[in-house]
Amino acid sequence: MGNPSFALPSLERLFKDNHKILAVVTNPDKPAGRGRELRSSPVKSLAQSLGLTIFQPLKLSDEGLVETLLNLRPELFAIVAFRILPRGLLSIPSLGSVNLHASLLPKYRGAAPINWAIMNGESVTGVTTFFLKPRVDTGDILKQREWPIAAGTTFGELYDQLSVIGAELLSETVEVISYGKAEAMAQSDELASLAPKITTDFCRIDFGKPCKKVVDLVRGLSPRPGAFTFFRGKKVKILRATIAGGGERRCCPGEMVVGSEKRGLLVTCMDGMVEILTIQPEGKTAMSALEFINGYHPHQGEMVGDGGL
Repeated sequence: MGNPSFALPSLERLFKDNHKILAVVTNPDKPAGRGRELRSSPVKSLAQSLGLTIFQPLKLSDEGLVETLLNLRPELFAIVAFRILPRGLLSIPSLGSVNLHASLLPKYRGAAPINWAIMNGESVTGVTTFFLKPRVDTGDILKQREWPIAAGTTFGELYDQLSVIGAELLSETVEVISYGKAEAMAQSDELASLAPKITTDFCRIDFGKPCKKVVDLVRGLSPRPGAFTFFRGKKVKILRATIAGGGERRCCPGEMVVGSEKRGLLVTCMDGMVEILTIQPEGKTAMSALEFINGYHPHQGEMVGDGGL
């Protein structure tokens, strides 16, 4: 069970490792793009290419879906980046339901563990497989694998990395369960932290914060949904930035320095300056800082953020 591209390596790996896949459950096709043509989830597209049976229920509580899955008599559900399963589905597989989560549980329970790990400046994260319980991301842990977050890594890059090592871990977990050798460990709620869904409020850059916090926010939201600020009254997304070593310290957070010390575009923060590397003005494609300077001609000392409204 799954929807986005994060689940693709898991489906591929389970298929390659000859685990018997009775069916794939994914979201219904949805209108997308300017033409509003129906578009399948990435998981459906892959499942079709593998010749697998596919179910696309509007509601997971649908009696028809429950009856269909009961008739398949599955031993195990494997879930990757999917919806919350109702109790009626959780009770179907004889060996339980296993979920792959992109953090080292109990840290970062919730919808956006990869984003929050980077935004909080973590240097290590990982993936976890665990038995599902009705309460989200609280089930007993089966396996975990750590993974370093290299300096400068963005959400998109870490997303791809964890999807691959998560697929390996999920296949290993399914194999252990099938042989009756699974050992599960209860999670500690005292050690838990949350990773709530990313909303617009989380994406706005506050240049009054330290440079590292600003850069980590940019990394954790790149390429999507994108950390943003305002320039001349319009929204601009900052997709890559780095802490600028040395250079002139300006007094006002959000003040820009253009072409300082052979750098392209710098912005003042609470404790120094960050260099903008990739920027996306509203309604435009992403561009380098130099392309932005040549196209928009920002002035020395011009403001971004609240001062750029």
